[in-house]
Amino acid sequence: MINLNTPTYASDANWIGLWTLYKREVRRFLKVYTQTLLAPMITTLLFLAVFALALGGAERLVGDIPFMQFLAPGLVMMAIAQNAFANTSSSLVVAKVQGNIVDTLMPPFTSHELVLGIAMGGATRGIVTGMFVGLGMMLVVDGSVHHLGYIIYHAFMAALMLSLLGMIGGIWADKFDHIAAVTNFIVTPLSFLSGTFYTIDRLPETAQMIAKFNPFFYMIDGFRFGFIGYADSNLWVGILVMAGTNICLWAVATWMFTSGYKLKA
Repeated sequence: MINLNTPTYASDANWIGLWTLYKREVRRFLKVYTQTLLAPMITTLLFLAVFALALGGAERLVGDIPFMQFLAPGLVMMAIAQNAFANTSSSLVVAKVQGNIVDTLMPPFTSHELVLGIAMGGATRGIVTGMFVGLGMMLVVDGSVHHLGYIIYHAFMAALMLSLLGMIGGIWADKFDHIAAVTNFIVTPLSFLSGTFYTIDRLPETAQMIAKFNPFFYMIDGFRFGFIGYADSNLWVGILVMAGTNICLWAVATWMFTSGYKLKA
């Protein structure tokens, strides 16, 4: 029986093992960079093309902000979130289906070290993908930076949040269909109902209240504020919601590794 609670040393973390685990997760997506980095950039630019050409987005305004400048940060954040989720969920599901999950569980890691190494690998993919998508956006949308701190905070916290969610989904899933269900019924709806394509001020009051229970709304709202200085909500509420959500997800992921939920034979 695998004991996931045993630390490597009496008082020190397993830094070498943690670094190795992190590098493994990063190298997974760098090996197929055309799929993990270039493809999201092309997909996001296609979204922009649809709004600019088919829906007249280039001439529309949100308040006094050009619609394309309003839309671009939300699309970048969606790319960050979806790719962070994909990295950790696919890593764990593939390992479980192929039967080599034991290679991750056997080394002397604590549960927190396993969560940290895998989650940071997924967050790295999300952030790197966001940088590629952002560079592509700069070719077609006039960019500016209003507050760099909000951009960095929300990019990292969103990438970490979806990385943790992907980890939880990957541990829970028994096959690829299960993780596809999490993507189709949780991640995608929350992403599209988060205010990415619109300001929630235009929604009915009840719909606005519902939107503010969606953590995806806060990650996009704060990230967008960092670029254009426009926000639909109290920014400090968003900061706290992001932090609280990540703490809860971290606790769940750690419990899964500690208990061996769907991991121990």
